[in-house]
Amino acid sequence: MSGIGTIELVVPASAIDINGHVNNVQYVQWMQEAAIIHSTRLGWPTERYLALGRTWIIRSHTIEYFHSAYAGETIHILTWVAEFQKIRSLRKYKFYRPTDGTVLAKAATLFIFCDLHTGRPVSIPQEVQTAYTVVAPDDEP
Repeated sequence: MSGIGTIELVVPASAIDINGHVNNVQYVQWMQEAAIIHSTRLGWPTERYLALGRTWIIRSHTIEYFHSAYAGETIHILTWVAEFQKIRSLRKYKFYRPTDGTVLAKAATLFIFCDLHTGRPVSIPQEVQTAYTVVAPDDEP
C-alpha cells in the first residue's frame, strides 16, 4: 500500500530482557529506526532536514503490546504518517510476526517540526508534506 514503509528484522539476543522476551524499550528504538528508514526512502534523510536547519522532536509515544517476541524471530515493522497539522505529524506503527501473522504491538509517535538552532516549532513545509502519503484510518494495515 502506498505510504506505508516496511522493515524486516531478526530479533537479536541483546533485545531480550529478564522476562525472556523483547524489552519494551527496544520497541521505541525500532520505532525511531523505522521512521528514519521510511523518511529516507521517501527522499527525506536526516541530512536533508539538517540542510534546511530543521528537525523533528518527539512530543509523545504510545505503545500497546499484544504478544511477545523472542530472540531469533523475524518481525516486520510497518510505519506510516497518519496526520499532518501545522507543526505536528502523527506517525503510526504496527509490529507483527509474519510466520503466523501475529500482531505484537501497535504504536504511535507525535512529532513536532522544529528549527534546529532555536528548538522552536515551525510550520511543516509543503515540500515535506507532499513527500508523505497520509494514510487514512480506513486504509491502515
